[in-house]
Amino acid sequence: MSTATFAEFAERADYSLLEALTPDPESTADGDDHRPRQVLSGHYVPVTPTPIPEPQYLSHSRSLFSELGLSDDLAQDDQFRRMFSGDLGVATGPMRPWGWATGYALSIYGTEYTQQCPFGNGNGYGDGRAMSVFEGLFEGRRWEMQLKGGGPTPYCRGADGRAVLRSSVREFLAQDLMHALGVPTSRSLTLYVSHAETVRRPWYSENSRSMDPDVMVDNPAAISTRVAPSFLRVGQLELFARRARSEAHPRAHQELHQIVVHLIERNYRQEIDPGLPFSDQVVLLARLFRDRLTALVANWIRVGYCQGNFNSDNCAAGGFTLDYGPFGFCELFDPRFQPWTGGGAHFCFFNQPAAAEANYRMFWKSLRTLMEGQAEVQAQLDQLLEEFPAAMQEAMQRMWSSKLGLPSADDALVKELLQLLVESSADYSMFFRRLSDLPEQIDPLRDCFYLPLSAPLESQWNDWLLRWRAQWPSGVDPALISAGMRRVNPAITWREWLIAPAYQQAAEGDTSLMDDLQQLFSTPYEPPSAELAARYDRLKPREFFSAGGVSHYSCSS
Repeated sequence: MSTATFAEFAERADYSLLEALTPDPESTADGDDHRPRQVLSGHYVPVTPTPIPEPQYLSHSRSLFSELGLSDDLAQDDQFRRMFSGDLGVATGPMRPWGWATGYALSIYGTEYTQQCPFGNGNGYGDGRAMSVFEGLFEGRRWEMQLKGGGPTPYCRGADGRAVLRSSVREFLAQDLMHALGVPTSRSLTLYVSHAETVRRPWYSENSRSMDPDVMVDNPAAISTRVAPSFLRVGQLELFARRARSEAHPRAHQELHQIVVHLIERNYRQEIDPGLPFSDQVVLLARLFRDRLTALVANWIRVGYCQGNFNSDNCAAGGFTLDYGPFGFCELFDPRFQPWTGGGAHFCFFNQPAAAEANYRMFWKSLRTLMEGQAEVQAQLDQLLEEFPAAMQEAMQRMWSSKLGLPSADDALVKELLQLLVESSADYSMFFRRLSDLPEQIDPLRDCFYLPLSAPLESQWNDWLLRWRAQWPSGVDPALISAGMRRVNPAITWREWLIAPAYQQAAEGDTSLMDDLQQLFSTPYEPPSAELAARYDRLKPREFFSAGGVSHYSCSS
């Protein structure tokens, strides 16, 4: 039976994080803790969200509601709407009347940073506008629910803690799409907006070609709720490991131990036997996270996704996609594709494996700190780190093989393909989907290219297609090869120039385009109807190249 009332929803509450971990000893008991301050110890800070005024329903994820056993009508329930638009005054039964924000450290490509912290020491890094408000059991699984844009926390560094409708719509839709694509990800629950409160942010003027935002724009304030088994990040482990190494306070090493135990319980217990010695559990944790992380990044490249800002604090320790800020999907193929103007080449599309390795190094360093004095265990951890490049390469090789329908794709074949895609100005997703039809020559692929092919390129393509077909497994029905490729090469992808009108219309109260996209993204591997294909399965129009807010964008949200 589905959970149909708010009272039934409240009964699902089960706060393992609050029961297993320790609060900041300087925090308030009622969660009235909204001004920037240093947080020196503890795993979380109780904090009440700031409700948006006059919240209006925009959307909810029907697929996640079904998975959680929630009635769709619950999204329109007054108490449910108030709670997930920031009003925890409606909390009843076993629910807590406050949420919690967490601290974490920042590393960029394996380099520890503290200078962006307002206090210059890292004690101000953490959830500036994200706060969890609920943890519970649904259909036998544990889920945590976190507001994005719920107002300031002690980590907000002087900002307002709000999110604009634009970024909220993007994250809401992207999480649904990534889940449907089969890529591990946080999930979307609900999206509410206030037209009584606006948030002023830098953005791009109409028809802007500027790299940086060139105007200030007032946007409706919105609160989206994202859902995950936990929101523990690599940066959180890193924070407590830093404190343990520096002996920042007497309980620093104990807090590191607690957070690692909690990570295992929340994200890995089904794979890690609790009867094992703890040191063995830690080594297995390191191996499992490595496997998840390498598979995740290979999946990102499979579907054309670029995280844009893949720091350790944006890397979920559970091994799934988290924090859809400056993300994008590659259209015109470019290994250096980077949608975020502040991201730099080090977080570009094809550099994501290297960024993952840097994040894994911070994870390894944290576990190594925990295992200080246990040389044999540290040696096992060291070996897992040393083998990361090989594990990443293996995951990528499996991914390219699946995209090409081959048992094992030859490295030279893949390398030549990628070079041809660049030289031919190919659309990444369209090309691989059309390739799934198993063309013998280049003609059926012509609509995948942004520029006409030269005669030499046509010849190279025909030669490549011939070599590709020669590597098909012998004796296998080509129809099976095609079907397998269609299962990993989506028919529909995210195209920012089609998303922008959705959030622009939503700001005016029209959610029809957003609803259409949500429906379209629910089955991205299914061939769209001719009508939908004419609208969504086409090359990026010329006018959107170099367009601020579409081809590139800042992280202001």
